[in-house]
Amino acid sequence: MKHILAATDGSQGAARGVAAAAELARLAGATLSIITVGNEGIDGDLRPLARAEGGVGAALDLLMERTLLEARGTAGRHGIPHVQTHTGWGDAAEVILETAARIESDLIVVGRRGRGRLSGLLLGSVSQKIVTLAPCAVLVIP
Repeated sequence: MKHILAATDGSQGAARGVAAAAELARLAGATLSIITVGNEGIDGDLRPLARAEGGVGAALDLLMERTLLEARGTAGRHGIPHVQTHTGWGDAAEVILETAARIESDLIVVGRRGRGRLSGLLLGSVSQKIVTLAPCAVLVIP
């Protein structure tokens, strides 16, 4: 295993996924990449931030930056000081899958359930779509 991609949305499940990915990368001597994906859906938690930042786009950029900063910290605590980070916009599963293929990831690590509980019930979860369509192995962390 040479390259692991961990996906995070800042949820507790995703944080567990990042921790597991970092530990696997440390044990395997693999490169660790972390990705977060923004989309146009706005929830109640983002509205105050959007007002403060001057718009949804700026608020999402800030939220994605914070999410990656937290994930880098988690990786660092697991012995991975250098992490490649990626961001994207749109359908989370599609962006994660495209990134995994582009960086030639050997493993994608995701949390079983992230922030989008209702959309996961209606549209199928991100982790389920990734497991079904991934170009490599997938590890889903509960």
